[in-house]
Amino acid sequence: MATQITTGTSELRELTKIERIGAHSHIRGLGLDERLEPRANSQGMVGQAKARKAAGLILKMVQEGKIAGRAILMAGPPSTGKTAIAMGMAQSLGSDVPFTMIGASEVFSLSMSKTEALTQALQRSIGVRIKEESEIIEGEVVELQIDRSLTGATKTGKLTIKTTDMETIYDLGNKMIDALAKEKVLAGDVIVIDKASGKITKLGRSFARSRDYDAMGADTKFVQCPDGEIQKRREVVHTVSLHEIDVINSRTQGFLALFAGDTGEIKSELRDQINTKVGEWREEGKAEIIPGVLFIDEVHMLDIECFSFLNRALENELSPIVIMASNRGMARIRGTKFRSPHGLPVDLLDRALIISTKPYEQQDVEQIIQIRCQEEDVTLTPAALAVLTTMALETTLRYALNLISTANILARRRGVPAVDTEDLRRCYLYFLDEKRSVQWLKEQQGSLVFDEINAEEDGGTRMDVS
Repeated sequence: MATQITTGTSELRELTKIERIGAHSHIRGLGLDERLEPRANSQGMVGQAKARKAAGLILKMVQEGKIAGRAILMAGPPSTGKTAIAMGMAQSLGSDVPFTMIGASEVFSLSMSKTEALTQALQRSIGVRIKEESEIIEGEVVELQIDRSLTGATKTGKLTIKTTDMETIYDLGNKMIDALAKEKVLAGDVIVIDKASGKITKLGRSFARSRDYDAMGADTKFVQCPDGEIQKRREVVHTVSLHEIDVINSRTQGFLALFAGDTGEIKSELRDQINTKVGEWREEGKAEIIPGVLFIDEVHMLDIECFSFLNRALENELSPIVIMASNRGMARIRGTKFRSPHGLPVDLLDRALIISTKPYEQQDVEQIIQIRCQEEDVTLTPAALAVLTTMALETTLRYALNLISTANILARRRGVPAVDTEDLRRCYLYFLDEKRSVQWLKEQQGSLVFDEINAEEDGGTRMDVS
């Protein structure tokens, strides 16, 4: 019995995104021009010109979709914009190209094997653009009649719809009447009905009815009455990830598992069947593979087994571009006793193109602070901006950016519109940065619970953090 592979695209619904101000919510792209040259301050990106240009070249490679299975390592000190560049790439790629972002430690915290977690992340990063032909009814509503029974239990109706060439009357059932009522369809509206799913899309009002009312809402859209046949065949393109196809076909309630997040382990036999079917669609011209991007942050947290798996996965034909980020220097490879640059095995480093980032200059730090203030709707006085820039250079950029919102609360309590140096000074006293925290620990040595014990007192026992 042949296995039927479904994509579940007909069941997909538009979800409303809730946007919050996050660490990288100000990033709109990589800030490159048409020649892939980095602008000084654009799309929320500042500085790191060489790294952004290198990321732009990778981006071009992804958009062409011809090269897959490449590894890129972004190496640099903390707070140098590695994750910001990855977010800029995600924004530039758009919604059609899959971009998956995971932290390396997630692989160990999931209720599945490490290789399965990595496989699912790789599958999420590969898109399948599926082309389908669907039958639609398109035209201008001439008349909509709905008759209800005395009890109101049953409803019947007739829909008269026309194009410039013909006119037809359709009998309506209960579901179609409810769908028309939900969309608030009236005579004079131009609508499209998908015959397979029954979905109704309102395109707008017909130009012929533009004089029906003296006043119209600002969002009222006028369109031409369609021409030709009322019933047409139209090519519809859906983009889904291979992981979504895997989940939908792995269990009876697979589509619901996408929303629950509990997908469980998926059998390799099922993946092979799906890959074979997708390959057939590809040969028939029904589908197109879109290699996306998998971004693994803090990649040094993976162990030697995961690195070996990634080495093999990158050789696969259906493989995305894997971008890794690490802030380690010479570090021990997790699961071994060997040290290696960035905490990655030498054979994986040999496969990777390495992009380096460097600490920000003073003018870059000042511009980043101004961008974050705009994002968080905070006004700084010139003196406060200079002080906060100095703080960022003497402590860390992240610490300085975290003080913006807390100082703004203090400024509002004082009833002033802008954050001043007094507010920053008070926040600096309330919240310790890393250096002052270490100094405070030295001063409190011995008085804290579970303070560090020397190896001699401990009998030579040490915690294994691998």
